[in-house]
Amino acid sequence: MTEREILSVAVKAADDKKAEDIVALNMKGISLVADYFMICHGNSEKQVQAIAREIKEKAEEQQIPVKRLEGFEEAKWILVDLGEVIAHVFHKDERAYYNLERLWGDAPLEDLASDLQ
Repeated sequence: MTEREILSVAVKAADDKKAEDIVALNMKGISLVADYFMICHGNSEKQVQAIAREIKEKAEEQQIPVKRLEGFEEAKWILVDLGEVIAHVFHKDERAYYNLERLWGDAPLEDLASDLQ
């Protein structure tokens, strides 16, 4: 499975749980950590956990190894490490505070239109 296909699995899983403002940054050539950062948010701790859980479950169904899941209990910023794709699931307030899109402003946005249908 390509890293773009892994991204698609994560995006669709987040969308299934009504994640808001889903974006993906193409980190190729910018970060050694991953090829894509997917960023989204939920409006409550329960929703943030549900989004992260769905990403993890859908990845495992596709035999995509989940290397790490961090921040689940606090549900303010959950990181789901899928290897070449890292999903950042924020609580709405935390997303505005950390503003990863601005921090990694030199990374181009990936077109997710086909993933969000």
